[in-house]
Amino acid sequence: MTRRLVVKCTWGQDGPERCNQALTVASVAAASGVAVSLWLTGEGAWLAVPGSAHRDLALPEATPAAELVDAVLALGTVTVCSQCAARRGIAEDDVAPGVRIAGSALFVEESLADDARALVY
Repeated sequence: MTRRLVVKCTWGQDGPERCNQALTVASVAAASGVAVSLWLTGEGAWLAVPGSAHRDLALPEATPAAELVDAVLALGTVTVCSQCAARRGIAEDDVAPGVRIAGSALFVEESLADDARALVY
């Protein structure tokens, strides 16, 4: 049975520890072979934009946010909330290759799959 984990990161520079916790859990799960879907919402949406100062988020004793997002993207999926992107002026052309922009219907579908667990940070 495939195991899936949906992680919603609702934080960015406005909550660096919470953001890092979500990204760390997602990247560790992906590295462990779990199918991970990372959702970046709120200020976390900026983490999908290459060159954004928000990607520089780093804490002592923690892996930098950009490295964690890239690790998940290499092994799983990364999605930016469509409303969050629109409010911040983030378009499809702005996000890293492989990152998608999608709405809550897809988040609900992924979260309610029989083999999935969802965590919201």
